[in-house]
Amino acid sequence: MLSLDFLVTSLIVVLIPGSGVILTISTALVAGKRASLFTAIGCTAGIVPHLLASVLGLSAILHTSALAFQGLKFAGVAYLLYLAYATWRDRSAFAVDTSAPAASAGGLVLKACLLNILNPKLTIFFLAFLPQFISHDGPSPAMQMLGLSGVFMAMTFAVFVIYSLLANQFRKAVIESPQVQNWLRRSFAASFAALGLNLAFAQR
Repeated sequence: MLSLDFLVTSLIVVLIPGSGVILTISTALVAGKRASLFTAIGCTAGIVPHLLASVLGLSAILHTSALAFQGLKFAGVAYLLYLAYATWRDRSAFAVDTSAPAASAGGLVLKACLLNILNPKLTIFFLAFLPQFISHDGPSPAMQMLGLSGVFMAMTFAVFVIYSLLANQFRKAVIESPQVQNWLRRSFAASFAALGLNLAFAQR
């Protein structure tokens, strides 16, 4: 059931910087507010498969099958390391070029969505997280989990949008400073690489 404990716990979980937050902030700095909003949509949409897996009990497969977990895990690791490499190599990422075509909304959403879909830890997290707030006296557990999932996704999107708007406020200062550009580019690349390595050593 929806409770203050659920809302506070969910807010803490969403506020903790992870790969989705890093991608949203970097997109806001590189491509501006519009692009970062589509990235926030993609990150939120990427949660849906994990929530559905938890509701339907499919996460038990990931929890019991080492092969399934490892396969999805290393796909996620490879994607994070690819993002790290691409960010490190793209020295023009923060430059303003009005003649360059803007990234498509679909491409931004897909990129962000894949980031969360390829993280098997999310499915297991929701399997352990959501049942704690299920009331035995309420509607069916599946309906309660769907309701809580909807609230969690709404909070996730709202927080990611706030992150993107705050980052966008600093965009002009970033673009005008080559030193800040290089520092941020390397920091984002290192962050993606660190998240990838952390996921690589994650246990079920």
